Amino acid sequence: MKLWGGRFTKPTNQLVDEYTASISFDQQMWKQDIVGSLAHVAMLGKCGILPMEEVKQIISGLKKVKEKIERNQVAFSVENEDVHMNIERFLIEEIGPVGGKLHTGRSRNDQVALDMHLYLREKMMEIIQLAMYLQKAMLAQAAKHLDTIMPGYTHLQRAQPVLFGYHLMAYVSMLQRDIERMQESWKRVNVMPLGAGALAGTTFPIDREFVADMLQFDGIYVNSMDAVSDRDFIVEFLADSSLLMTHLSRLCEELVIWSSQEFAFIELDDAFCTGSSIMPQKKNPDVAELVRGKTGRVYGNLVGLLTVLKGLPLAYNKDLQEDKEGMFDTVATLHGALALLTPMIESMQVRAARMRQAVTQDFSNATDLADYLVTKDLPFRQAHEVVGKAVLYCIEQKKYLLDLSLDEFRQFSPLIDEGVYQALDVDTVVNARNVLGGTARNQVEKQIAVYQEKLAATLAWVEANSQKVMIESLVDVGSPV
Repeated sequence: MKLWGGRFTKPTNQLVDEYTASISFDQQMWKQDIVGSLAHVAMLGKCGILPMEEVKQIISGLKKVKEKIERNQVAFSVENEDVHMNIERFLIEEIGPVGGKLHTGRSRNDQVALDMHLYLREKMMEIIQLAMYLQKAMLAQAAKHLDTIMPGYTHLQRAQPVLFGYHLMAYVSMLQRDIERMQESWKRVNVMPLGAGALAGTTFPIDREFVADMLQFDGIYVNSMDAVSDRDFIVEFLADSSLLMTHLSRLCEELVIWSSQEFAFIELDDAFCTGSSIMPQKKNPDVAELVRGKTGRVYGNLVGLLTVLKGLPLAYNKDLQEDKEGMFDTVATLHGALALLTPMIESMQVRAARMRQAVTQDFSNATDLADYLVTKDLPFRQAHEVVGKAVLYCIEQKKYLLDLSLDEFRQFSPLIDEGVYQALDVDTVVNARNVLGGTARNQVEKQIAVYQEKLAATLAWVEANSQKVMIESLVDVGSPV
């Protein structure tokens, strides 16, 4: 018999069991389920809803179940549908019928919502930390390459010279926004739904604040219908994750391009590349390509959950079982991508000479020639035309701007003098952009300092909230009873 089977006259069809069961994927929340149950039963004892002797039996039984799961001494079954019913069945087998009293004053509806809040607040904290590690690796590379000049691009065409460290700092900035979004969303994850019952609360005199304190929640759902039907916190996580994966994918696209023979700006460490089964010379940036490819599945998980939610009436519907697999998959995808990219960036070899060679064999200093003419009191629009003609001349003559003689320069404008060669030197071009947000060396140093401070602030936030996500320590929540 099912634990809910009293109203039914025949067993569930096996195909129904297999189709509706979620135990194949939600069993990974078993620890959160036990922690939530320990807090719940401790509250039942504190409020006098269950006698203390039975509360102690249940707490002892739950801890034994935890130990058996850790030792692989129990088997989750499809017949028991989900992680909640499986653990309750294990508990009843461990301590007898008194285990059936654990579910007093709650529903699987608020129970599963609690498990997901507990699970996601822990995993989001891990992802924030992993994003910090990647930021740290990029900051270190940026600091090493304050004198490494590379072409900056628009439309994947060489545009203006920039410092390689400056280019990396753009990704540090993206990651900072990703971290801040996760921190903001984490506030709504760390809200407790338990005590909502199926949708309308419970007739038992429970103490939701007591449970919230035990489980280190910062808030409690005010409306029980909202508590059991809300999946906004997962949608927010998936949306934040989609943006984070977008940024990682853009970075990986550049790593793939930069490591190609055509660019040869960097070399990825052998430990993070693979070979070809037929072409012995190949060294493929497979990790970067897979991060780029897996971005689509994270987007899909977001769209999938939004689609599930869009037509659901209040409160709980079985459709909401579809909220978990995409969440689990996104957590795993992000975790893998961030964990791999950090050592990839740390071990990446930068070919500074090759980058500099690239910026001396293009026209990325053309804007600076126009700016130079502006300092001679020529309106910028006219200067733009003059430089355009000079570039066309160079292309026809198979030269670059710095290859031109002064006489050649002056055929385009008599305002040009010997100072043009210094103005067009690549180091001058880079360091001339000495404005807030610019690529000049001292501006990049300032950017690094700003984000090192932000990294320290994120670390302080993690340390301040880390106790709230330590599931292992929360397993002992029954100790006050």
